[in-house]
Amino acid sequence: MFVHKHPYKPFIPKNATKLIVGTLPPPRFYNGLLKSGDVDFCYGSIDGQLWKILNVIYNLNLKFETTEFAIEQRKEFLTTRNIGICDIVASCTRTKIDASDVGMENIELRDLLFYLHKSPKVDTLLLTGGNSKNGPEYHLRRLLKAKKKSLKTISTATPRIHQFSIDKRIIKVISLTAPSGAANRAVGSNKEYKQLKKENPTFNTFDFRVLQYKKFF
Repeated sequence: MFVHKHPYKPFIPKNATKLIVGTLPPPRFYNGLLKSGDVDFCYGSIDGQLWKILNVIYNLNLKFETTEFAIEQRKEFLTTRNIGICDIVASCTRTKIDASDVGMENIELRDLLFYLHKSPKVDTLLLTGGNSKNGPEYHLRRLLKAKKKSLKTISTATPRIHQFSIDKRIIKVISLTAPSGAANRAVGSNKEYKQLKKENPTFNTFDFRVLQYKKFF
């Protein structure tokens, strides 16, 4: 049994209005066995797409390398844009050492509501995945239920939009399409994606995410 802990503390700038919320980075980030192109920071996997998507949206000219410069580029972007990162899973165990959410067992959650209390300007959570088992929305529902709160549905279209209240303020929750290859099958079956693909055969799943994320970042 492999114990998989989150290697990074939440990164929440003082004036953050949005929080990116996922689960855990791949196990190699906890083990410190990074591969070429990885950045030693949240969502730093070279195989992931979040920073590649933001790089396109904002024309950031990001470096994808294991250097302090690459880390500082990302921190500067987040601070300038008032965006924080606070993944919802603190640790889990795994029978198989991989990065899948479904493979997580004995999950310990971070108290996301604690960080919302400490960050009074945050009004939006950008979830990097939906309500499938062990996804960020799935765990947010668990956390809220334990606090006797619930998510109110605002829109069931992709990406789904919900909201809940805390400290007399409304927190909007956007369940984005996961920025990983594992979600490509779901993207391929999406009605909007099919239409855009029909109109432009070169349109792909990455382009679809760029269009989606651009609306909310």
